[in-house]
Amino acid sequence: MTGLGRDGRGGQRDDTSCFVLPRVVITVVQRVREALVSVEADGYRAGIGPGLCVLLAVERGDGETEADWMARKLAKLRVFPDEHRNMNRCLLETGGEVLLVSQFTLAGDCTKGNRPSFDAAAAPEKGRSLYERVAHQLRTTHNLKVESGVFGAMMQLSLINDGPVTLIVRK
Repeated sequence: MTGLGRDGRGGQRDDTSCFVLPRVVITVVQRVREALVSVEADGYRAGIGPGLCVLLAVERGDGETEADWMARKLAKLRVFPDEHRNMNRCLLETGGEVLLVSQFTLAGDCTKGNRPSFDAAAAPEKGRSLYERVAHQLRTTHNLKVESGVFGAMMQLSLINDGPVTLIVRK
């Protein structure tokens, strides 16, 4: 039996009558002039020039298929201006860079109470594996320069949004 979940996403009931949400990798993508991520505790810093700053959350049930789809989508997302100022160019055409930052809080559900529930977020091991897969695919399959945050760390992020252009991309 199919239906819509409280959040409007399609889903199915499993044989135990529990509602099962479909697989959904979530990203917030910002076209940037520059972006920097740092971890104060260990002095880590990584930054990019023009390109995309991508905040990525992996949810329970996500797998390699969703990670590969997301990497392909990010590489080919046409959000950069052409000669007519239309968003017709992608990272592959502009030589833009990617700053990829894990952010499990995107999987937060705020529909009940005042404290977000992160039950939909993948377990840390699975989240790390798929986050690293997206980064690897962007680097190797799509030949993009990718900088990243530190998975699971408390990070500070600064950026100059270009446009502004900010999108939510879900699989």
